[in-house]
Amino acid sequence: MATETNPIRWGIIGAGGIAKAFLLGLNGSRTGKLVAIGSRNPAKPSLKADFPGARIHDGYEALLADPEVDAVYIATPHPGHAEWAIKAAEAGKHALVEKPIGLSAFEAEAMYDAARKAGTFMGEAFMYRLHPQTQQLIDLVKSGAIGEVRMIKSSFGFAMPKFMPEHRLYANDLGGGGILDVGGYPASMVRLIAGAATGKPFADPVKVLGVAHLGLEGTDEWASAVLKFDSGIIAEISCSVSVQQENVLRILGTTGRIEVKDFWFVSGPRDGQPGTFEIIMRDGSKQTVGGDKRAPLYSFEADAVGDAIRAGRQEFAAPGMSWADSLGNLRVLDKWRADAGLEFNLEKPQKKAVTIRGDKLKAPKRDGIEKREIRGLSQPTSLVAMGFEYFPTFKGASILLDAFYERGGNLFDTAHGYRSGQSEGFFGNWHKSRGVKRDSFVLIGKGIHTPLNYPDQIGKQLTQSLERLKTDYVDVYFMHRDNEEVPVGEFVDALNAELKAGRIKDIYGGSNWSRKRMDQAINYANKHGLVSPGGLSNNFALAEMVKPVWAGCVAASDDEWKAWLKRKKIPDFSWSSQARGFFTDAAGRDKFDNPEIVNSWYSPKNFKRRDRAIKLAQELGKTPIQIALAYVLNQPLEVVPLIGPRSIAELENSLEATAIKLSKEQVKWLEG
Repeated sequence: MATETNPIRWGIIGAGGIAKAFLLGLNGSRTGKLVAIGSRNPAKPSLKADFPGARIHDGYEALLADPEVDAVYIATPHPGHAEWAIKAAEAGKHALVEKPIGLSAFEAEAMYDAARKAGTFMGEAFMYRLHPQTQQLIDLVKSGAIGEVRMIKSSFGFAMPKFMPEHRLYANDLGGGGILDVGGYPASMVRLIAGAATGKPFADPVKVLGVAHLGLEGTDEWASAVLKFDSGIIAEISCSVSVQQENVLRILGTTGRIEVKDFWFVSGPRDGQPGTFEIIMRDGSKQTVGGDKRAPLYSFEADAVGDAIRAGRQEFAAPGMSWADSLGNLRVLDKWRADAGLEFNLEKPQKKAVTIRGDKLKAPKRDGIEKREIRGLSQPTSLVAMGFEYFPTFKGASILLDAFYERGGNLFDTAHGYRSGQSEGFFGNWHKSRGVKRDSFVLIGKGIHTPLNYPDQIGKQLTQSLERLKTDYVDVYFMHRDNEEVPVGEFVDALNAELKAGRIKDIYGGSNWSRKRMDQAINYANKHGLVSPGGLSNNFALAEMVKPVWAGCVAASDDEWKAWLKRKKIPDFSWSSQARGFFTDAAGRDKFDNPEIVNSWYSPKNFKRRDRAIKLAQELGKTPIQIALAYVLNQPLEVVPLIGPRSIAELENSLEATAIKLSKEQVKWLEG
C-alpha cells in the first residue's frame, strides 16, 4: 500500500476487469491510492464491493470535475480512450491510458498534444514494460548473453469459448479483434528488444508486412506480421482471440536464445507471484533466470506514473512507453491493420460525425487564424491552405480537418490525383458529416496530371472530383502539370467553359507552369475576350529548389519569378512552402538520410539561409521552420502557403508561424 505522504490520488474511468487489476497494483504501490470511480451505471451494486472506499461518480465528466483527483486511469474499451484522455488533460488531470492508447497513431498524436499543452502526464499502460524483470531481460540482451540478436518471435493469442458478435473482442463498433486488443504486446516487445540489441530504448521497423483472418464482424480473429529493422533483425509476431497460441517470446542470437513464457505477466500472475525465463545456449545448456517474489504487477506501472508526476515529467522514462515509443508501436499496428484490410466501421464517415473529443464540430474561432483578401477570390481566406493527402484513413484526416476548421482555417487544398482521389473523398465526407456549410470554406482543386494532361480531361476529371468532394464547384482550379505539346489556348478554352458552367467559381491557373506558358495563356485569353489565368501554384520558399522534387516541378522563388509575380499581380499558392522539412533539423547539413531533401534543397546558398533562419528563430523565440513559413507570409507579393501537417502538433506549429510579423529588412536579411 502507499507509504509516502501526499500520495497521488487516483480516479478510474471505466470499472471493468482491467480496472480491478489496476486497483490491485495501486493497493500495493508506494505512491498512489484510489479515491474515486467514474461510472455510467453508478447504482451498480458490485461497484462498492469491487472498489471499496472510493467515491462513485455518476459519469466520467463528474470524475474529471472532482478536485480531489490528481490522476485518472482510463480503462474504457479503446474506442473511448482518445476522447477521455483529451478531456482529462483539458481538466488538468494526469492520465494513464490502457493500451492501445488510441485506435491509431493519428489519435495518439492528438492525445499527446492535449497533454503537452496542459502540462500533464500521459502514458500508455503496457504494465510489463515497468517490471524489473523486463529490465533484466534488456540487460541480458545488451550484455551479449546470446551473442548478436538475429530474430525475435513473439505471440499473444487465446481462444474465446465461442464467437460472440456483441463482445468487445469481436464487435466491430468496439474496435474488436486481436491486433488492437493484444497485438500491441508482441509488437512493443520486439521493438524493445530490437532497440536493446542496438543500444537504443526501442527500435522502429523499416518494413512491416501484415496479414489477418477477418471474421463475421469484419474484425481480426487471428493475425500475423513480419517486421524488419535496419539492424537486420527480423521479428515474427502474431495475435488472436479465436486461436490458442504458444505465447512464448523467443529472442534468437548467434550463440543462444532466450525464452519467456507469457512475457506480459513477467512476474507470474497479477498478484506478483514469481515468474522465470530461460537462457538456452547452442550446446543445449540452460540457465533459469528470475523467480524472485515481486510486488503486484500493476504496482510498478502506478509507481512509474507517480514518480514521473512528482518529477514534473509528462511521459514515462524507459523502458516504459514514451510518447515516441507508443507512436512507433501504433504505426506498426496501423500498417498491420491496413495490410489486412481492417478499418472499423466507427472510423468511417457514417459513424464518425463527431470530433476526436466526441463533440460536434465547433464554429471557427473569431480570434483564430488571420484571414486576408486574395486577388480574384470572392471571400477572405485563412493565411495558409491545408492539404491532407498524407492520411490513409478518413478518421486520420478528419482529426486535422476538424482542428484546422475550428481554429479558423477555411482554405483547403485538394487534387484529383492525391491518393487516387481518396483524399477528395475524405474531404467530401468530412464537410457533409460535420454539416459544414459550403460557403464557409474555399476549396482548391487540381487536375490533369501527367500523363493525362490534355484539355479534354479537364471536364472529365473535374466531374469525378466534384462527386468525391460532394460539392457543385471548386473556388480555385489549377492544372496540375503543363503539356507544352498542346497549344495553350486549348487549355484556356476548356477552363473558361468550366467557369461559365459555374464548376469553377473564382479563378483558375497552372501548377508547375513556366512564365512563358503563363504569359501565353494570359495573352490568348485577353485576345479572345476570355477570363485569363488568375493564379499560380508553383513552389515558393526561403530555400530555393535546386532540383525538382518530382518530375515536372517548377519553383517560383528566384528574383525573376518574384518580379513577374509582382508585375502580373497574380497570387502564388505555394506547395512545399517550408521546403519539405529542410528547416526542421538545426544540425542539418551533416544528415544525408533523406535523399529528397538532399537532392532538392541542399546548396551553399540554402545552408546560409537556414543558418540565418536559425539565428532569427533564436532571437524571436521561435523555430527555424516557423521562420521559413513566416518568410513566405511576409512577402510583398501575394503568396499563399500550402501546408501539409501530419499531426496536430505540426499544424499548431505552422499556425503559430502565421502570427510572426517580419519587417522588410528581416525578409531581405534572410535572403542574404
